[in-house]
Amino acid sequence: MNTIKCLLASVAAVATLSGCNGFLDQHPDSIYTDDQVFGDQNMIKSVLSNMYGRVTYGMNLDDSYSFTYIDEAAKMDGGPDYLQTYNDDLFRVYDYGFIRNCNQFLEGLKETRALTDEQKKPLNGEMRFLRAWCYFNMVRSLGGVPMMGDEVFVYNGPDDVNNMQRPRSTEADCYDYIISECKAAASLMPTSTNVHSARANKWTAEMLEARAAIYAASLATYNNRMTSPVRTAGGEVGIPLSKAAGYYQTALAAAKDVIENSPYRLQNDPSMRKGENFYNAVCIKDNNTEVIWARDYKKPTSTVRFSNQNIPSQFKDDVDNSYAGPTLNMVEQFEPLVTTTPGLRASFKTKNADGSYVFYNSCSAPFDNRDPRLYGTVLYPGGKFRNTPCELQAGQLVLEGGNWVLKTGELGSTDADGNVITSMNGPKRSNQTYVNKTGFYFRKFLDEATGSSMRNGARSDMWWPYFRISEAYLIACEACFETGNQNDAVTYMNAVRNRAGVQPLTAVTFDNIVHENAVEFAFEFHRWWDLKRWRIADKVFDGDDNSATARHRVLWPYKVVAPGNANNGKWVFVEDKYFMSPNARLFQMRNYYNFVDHSWINNNPKLVKNPYQ
Repeated sequence: MNTIKCLLASVAAVATLSGCNGFLDQHPDSIYTDDQVFGDQNMIKSVLSNMYGRVTYGMNLDDSYSFTYIDEAAKMDGGPDYLQTYNDDLFRVYDYGFIRNCNQFLEGLKETRALTDEQKKPLNGEMRFLRAWCYFNMVRSLGGVPMMGDEVFVYNGPDDVNNMQRPRSTEADCYDYIISECKAAASLMPTSTNVHSARANKWTAEMLEARAAIYAASLATYNNRMTSPVRTAGGEVGIPLSKAAGYYQTALAAAKDVIENSPYRLQNDPSMRKGENFYNAVCIKDNNTEVIWARDYKKPTSTVRFSNQNIPSQFKDDVDNSYAGPTLNMVEQFEPLVTTTPGLRASFKTKNADGSYVFYNSCSAPFDNRDPRLYGTVLYPGGKFRNTPCELQAGQLVLEGGNWVLKTGELGSTDADGNVITSMNGPKRSNQTYVNKTGFYFRKFLDEATGSSMRNGARSDMWWPYFRISEAYLIACEACFETGNQNDAVTYMNAVRNRAGVQPLTAVTFDNIVHENAVEFAFEFHRWWDLKRWRIADKVFDGDDNSATARHRVLWPYKVVAPGNANNGKWVFVEDKYFMSPNARLFQMRNYYNFVDHSWINNNPKLVKNPYQ
């Protein structure tokens, strides 16, 4: 048996699975031999726990700025964000240390006598799922990567290097492997739920199968529709169009099984408003029916900083607040409740045809009649947090000499009559820290618990969902749409829209699918990958300073202070390009796949570069 010392050098109980009924109650604190580890059930579970704790790829709740690369959110802390083009390694994953450790575990599990064959099955399934999850994150960022199978490489000196070098597999072969491993893992794992969805089960594996298959299908479809498809000669990048239909069928079958046979359900509490229901469906762990797999946290040993960094100043428990915030670009995605174009974004009306202001009766009025998921996703002016309206006021609109004039002040300023000029939260044009600058705050993932925004102490144990059952519905919808089954596509789409509380659709279009994914999964690390697999990222982030999606935009509220005027006490809104993001986002063709690092090629000359590299 190969040594597992590397894997176990720091195997500690990782709190991401802290809700798993003692799963993490083992605390090895040194290097152990194979026999020591695989001769003890608790040690085996500690290794598995450690592996769960290491899959932290991409956006996360400890890095607020990771939410700001696209059009969902923008940096508000300090000075400007000059990002325009994207780094060649953004969200890149190349974690063969993890793959090797997975294989070490599977080898050790096979030989141990500390567990029965029945006890081994679910652990085998979990590790194979985690390995597939790692490969999926690598493949979607790089295209085809070397596939190791179950092999554990052992370095036996310089003469052995060539035997350890592997070429890249094709992109299609990688997705095929991930799908097959998910099927195998699903057959080994339980169908029951677990505490806070922290561990994988059959349905988790099927969700990854469905996601991997829909990714592969859309890549095969939309890449080949490009004037110049992104591909390499050996297929390391580029999936043949002929494989699309099979992938769509696989995605539909897996998603349908989760929808029809799993214990997970779209959460629709009739006692709650739709917006509150949506927030709970995503963010509240107890009695949750939607979240299938999540990275869980538990006080006091494992907490996250998202609430600490992004809570409105008005509600802060400590000094920190307002690191990042939603953009108008994203807020516009949430459609009006009454509209002639359901399932599409809609701008906010701030001016009449003659250039005069549109007056609203309250600061929340423009948002109250939008898709209720907006309430559960964004704290807009007047939106409630901890049962208290969020105060966002950029300034006043006053009458001076018969003309309307915008007046701003310092944070918390008032006029001679005691009326607020600029609220303590802002928004305000400033390079100061701790001030709102977009006109919006996050609500999704913002923890309402007292003390959740402390730098230390209580903080937040908000979870980070990887899979929700609404994704199964939208994958099924997309697969049906792409294969010409319009009726079922409508049914699956409307199930999610009904839970949301918006108008049902009578037909589904590609634009509807793009839209629904954007609003349902805002801030959940979907949009970046969706726009790439559909090959529309270069169109959405086209570098145009006047683009509704490429250029960050904001919407600031002003209260009307004009005694004796019919509009006194009402509100107006001013849309503007965001001064903190002076450059429109520019997605280049080279960004569809991360670059293969030169150091990897130096170590393994069999690797080929990606297109545009």
